[in-house]
Amino acid sequence: MDTPSAAVDIPARDAAAGSTIVATLSHSPGKLADVVDVFREHSVNMSRIRSRPSAVNAEEYDIEIDVNGVDEETFSSLITALPAKRVTHLATNDVPWFPRCEADLDESVKDVWGYGAELDADHPGFTDEAYRARREKFAETAYSTRHKDQMPRFEYNEEETATWRTIYTKLKELHPTHACKEFIAAFNLLEARGVYSPDTIPQLAEVSDFLQSSTGFRLRIAPGLISSRSFLNALAFRTFFCTSYIRHSSTPMYTPEPDVCHELLGHVPLFANLEFAQFSQAIGLASLGATDDDIKKLATLYWFTVEFGVTREEGGIRAYGAGLLSSFGELQYCTSDEPEHRPLDLEAAATQEYPITSFQPVYFVADSFANMATALHSWAMRLDRPFAVTFDPYTRRVIVLESKQEIMRLIKNVNSELSILTRVLEHVL
Repeated sequence: MDTPSAAVDIPARDAAAGSTIVATLSHSPGKLADVVDVFREHSVNMSRIRSRPSAVNAEEYDIEIDVNGVDEETFSSLITALPAKRVTHLATNDVPWFPRCEADLDESVKDVWGYGAELDADHPGFTDEAYRARREKFAETAYSTRHKDQMPRFEYNEEETATWRTIYTKLKELHPTHACKEFIAAFNLLEARGVYSPDTIPQLAEVSDFLQSSTGFRLRIAPGLISSRSFLNALAFRTFFCTSYIRHSSTPMYTPEPDVCHELLGHVPLFANLEFAQFSQAIGLASLGATDDDIKKLATLYWFTVEFGVTREEGGIRAYGAGLLSSFGELQYCTSDEPEHRPLDLEAAATQEYPITSFQPVYFVADSFANMATALHSWAMRLDRPFAVTFDPYTRRVIVLESKQEIMRLIKNVNSELSILTRVLEHVL
């Protein structure tokens, strides 16, 4: 039987200003109605309510409820009266809403900043009615696809395929002299598996399957440019928001926004690299519930690493950033002596100003993906967030570490992994 449970105390939070309450209930008929009755008795309105299976116990489920404008005395009484096994809360004025499971990413698809089906007047395809109609079709498909749906297949026409072929061929010519060895290895594997070729734009479903079998990453189609917060949040689930439309054929070597060429020829190959995948997911986990200032830092860090990162390899500069590897001109420029190359310092990179309409004057040089991931974990601990999160790869859910039960569960899992490693080392050594 569920009994009222006191909320976990989280310092420096103003519950009255707005909170998300998570009540964990057993699978018993009428439990949700009992919770609703408590809110009614306390005259507290719910602005949003959603339920999901508990990530801690398969026989329980979590009810997540948003409330606003509640005084502290009423809030405390409400929490105490809730007929739940556990109750936790996050103050929404301090902690922005963030996804806890992949189903929540359905909300992120709607958080589009720009482009998609709407094009600016200076966009190469603005006056091309046929191109605009195609973009609308791609955007509609992305908006209507949910996390449980099969990835849709796209029929690209001859003009689109010709644009892909031009870009693919030109960029691949530069791989041996300008791309890092990890990118080249992954790109060659994509070709060997028949996923990539210059004559066919890959189906995102097949690319996603390849990544999932390699590192657990998967693709999710986006209608356009997703906001920084929503885009980074998805990385926590090893999910990459990927556009499906292609740039206008009149400018095959230029696009004002991410397109399928940028995504597949720039981003995707390195998501098949385990250390790079870990680094990308670490940025995503750090973004969950982060302040707006920290989101800006994380987005800037992402810009100077995942988008425009370079590394030193055999005495020379090689690119691993997608913005470089999908740009014929900047890929040549970034490895030259013209721009400034600085050693990668995460705090410096996270606060560095950058242009978005011209080549970068400054690039940060990483020594290895493994060191990047280790440094990021330490750096992210200093961000202004009153809790920690971890990702459960079995349920593909985010666990907020703010209760003793959740922390003990994580410790138990870590101890189990350490026991396995100890036994293996005993045999090896």
